[in-house]
Amino acid sequence: MFRSNRRVFMSDVGRSMFAAGLGATLAENIGFSAAFAEQSSDSISLGKYEALVELIRNTPAAKLQSIVAKMIISGETTLTQLTAASALANAVTFGGCDYVGYHTAMAMLPALELSRSLPNGRQPLPVLKVLYRNALQIQEVGTASQAALEAYADAEHSAEHATEGSLEIQIRDACRRADTRRAERLLSTVVREPLDAFNALQPAAQDDLNVHRYVFAHRVYGLVGLLGQEHANTILSQFVRFCADNERQRIERKQPASPIRAILPKLLDQYKLVGKELGRRDPGDSVVETLAETIYQSSREVAAEATAAALAEGIDPEVVGEAISLASNLYVLRQGSDKWRTHGDSAGVHSSDATNAWRNMARTTDARHAIAGLVVAAYHAGIQEPPFQTPPYPTDEHRAQITADDCTKLLAETEDAIRSNDQGRATAAIAIYGERVGQDARAAEPVLALMRKYAVSEDGRLHGEKYYHTVVEEFHSTRPAFRWRHIVGLARVTASAYGYNRTDQHGFRAAGYEEACELLGVEV
Repeated sequence: MFRSNRRVFMSDVGRSMFAAGLGATLAENIGFSAAFAEQSSDSISLGKYEALVELIRNTPAAKLQSIVAKMIISGETTLTQLTAASALANAVTFGGCDYVGYHTAMAMLPALELSRSLPNGRQPLPVLKVLYRNALQIQEVGTASQAALEAYADAEHSAEHATEGSLEIQIRDACRRADTRRAERLLSTVVREPLDAFNALQPAAQDDLNVHRYVFAHRVYGLVGLLGQEHANTILSQFVRFCADNERQRIERKQPASPIRAILPKLLDQYKLVGKELGRRDPGDSVVETLAETIYQSSREVAAEATAAALAEGIDPEVVGEAISLASNLYVLRQGSDKWRTHGDSAGVHSSDATNAWRNMARTTDARHAIAGLVVAAYHAGIQEPPFQTPPYPTDEHRAQITADDCTKLLAETEDAIRSNDQGRATAAIAIYGERVGQDARAAEPVLALMRKYAVSEDGRLHGEKYYHTVVEEFHSTRPAFRWRHIVGLARVTASAYGYNRTDQHGFRAAGYEEACELLGVEV
C-alpha cells in the first residue's frame, strides 16, 4: 500500500479489497479514501499505520471521534496504536512547523500515560482529547501541508558530512542557516540508531532559548520509542525543521542570535566541563535549596554559572536538575494574583516543562550533552526577568481559609476551590494535605487522581497534559523535603484552568470532551 505510486494505487484499488484489512468500523467509513488518495504524502512510508493515518488526516474531528470511539470499544484499535498513528498524521501534516501542531504532538505521550492511570471505562478520554485537537488543526491547516516531510535514503547522503567536522555541529550549523534540506539529509545518515541521532540533535536543541524547542526534542524522541526505528527519520526530522524554521523567522525579523550561543561554550571551557565524567555527590537539602534560590533570584548568566560550578564540583546531575526544577516551580508559586492565569503559556508552566525535558534528556544522552543541557536549562529557568517577588502560594491568608482537618475533607476542599477558580484556597488545601501525610510518596495518589481528572476534562491552553506529566515526574524525582511543592503548583494551575477555553472564555470544557464521554458511556 505504500509503494512509490501510492496515489494511483489508492485511487484504483477496489473499495472492497481496501476495506478488507481495515476492520468493520473503518470499512464503514471508507468514503474518506478518495480524498486521501488525492492529498497523501508520497515520500513518507506510514507502514502498518497507513489506514489509521488516512482516517485521522481526512475525517472532520466531530465525525472522527465517533468512528474512533467505536473502534476502541470493538477492539479494532488500541490507544497505543491511535497515539502512534496520530503522531505520524501530525508529522506529515505539520512537519514541526505549526504552533498548535507541535503543541499537540508534545501532548500525545503525556495523554497516553494519563490514560493508563484512569479507570478502564475512562482510559480513552485523554487520547481522544488530543486526537480531537490534532484533527481540528489538521482540518484547519489542510492535509496538503506545505511542511510535508521528505524521506531520504540513509545511504544516499552517507558521505555528505565526511570532511566538514562532527555531524552534530553540521546539523546545528545547517539549522542556523535555516538550511532544512541539508539538516534533514545529515540526520538521515545516522537515524538507523535513534539514540545516536538524538545525541546528534543535542547541539541544535541547546542553541536557542525556547521552551518548545526543548520539550519538542524530548517528546519526539519518546515518539520514536513508541513508533520504532522504521519511523525514526519521519519523527526526528520534525525537530530539525522546527529549529530551522525558528532560525528563518529570527533572520527575517532581524533579531540577534541567542546569547546562549556564546555563554554555553564559555562556561564549558571555564569550568573544564568538556569531557568531564558525571559526578555522584549529593550535598544535601540545604545546598539544593540554596542553588534553587540562586537560579530563581539571580540573572540568567549567574544561574547558568552556578549550575556549571555545581557540575564541576562533582554534584550529581540528578541533584543539579532537581534544584533547577525547584527554581522553575517557584515561578508557579510566586506569580502574583495580578496575573490571574497560571495555566497555559505562563512563566511557571513553561519553565517547569522545559526543565523537565532537560532532566529527561540528561538521563538519556551522552554525558557531555547532559552537562551542557543542564547549563542551558538553568539559563532558561530565568524565564521571567526580574522574577516574581510576591510571597509563594499558599500565603498565611490562604491557609486561614481552610477549616478541614483530615485528608478526605482537604481533598473535597481542593475540588471546591478548583471549581471556584480559587487558586489560593486550592494550594492551601494541598499544602496542608502534604504536611498531614508526611514523606510517603504513595499518599499523593488521591491528590493526583483528583488533578488528572481535570487534566483530562479541561482545555489547559495546550499545556494541561504536559504539565500534569511534568509534575508527576518531578514529584517522584524530588527529595521528600521539597516534593510537595510541585503538587501545590499543580493545584494552582488546575484551579486557574478550570472552565476556560483556549481564548480564556469561561464556561467551557476541553473541545470534544463531553461528546467523548457520551460515546464511551461514562459520566461527564
